[in-house]
Amino acid sequence: MPTPPPLSIAPEKVFFVIAKARQFDAKDVVTDPDPGSNASDDGMRAVLEDHADDPVRLELSRFIRGLNVDEQIDLVALAWMGRGDGDLDSWDELRGEAARAHNNRTASYLLGMPLLAGHLEDAMATCGFDEEDFET
Repeated sequence: MPTPPPLSIAPEKVFFVIAKARQFDAKDVVTDPDPGSNASDDGMRAVLEDHADDPVRLELSRFIRGLNVDEQIDLVALAWMGRGDGDLDSWDELRGEAARAHNNRTASYLLGMPLLAGHLEDAMATCGFDEEDFET
């Protein structure tokens, strides 16, 4: 089992982001921005579209913004590691680069990253963390 890097963010928080990012990634582009009809008449299709006021996006964005700076830095470094930009041996370099790049747009940056859930999941597996160990 690999020795995980010293994380400032609790694994439970990362797995929460993964779960929410999966819901967010499942969204489709908006096909009719102003349908002018009743959602129940449309079969509730709009809930599967990525609207700016999407509750999953808002919840995930608020959660990430609510993390402290060190937690946000770790989250970005984990996403980069899962994306293949580094591995456990280069954790310190990855985290250092994430710290240098940190700004107030971390949530927007991460939500704009294609396959965020998969990248974080891969990174957590690389670190030896299994989501099942943290489910309640």
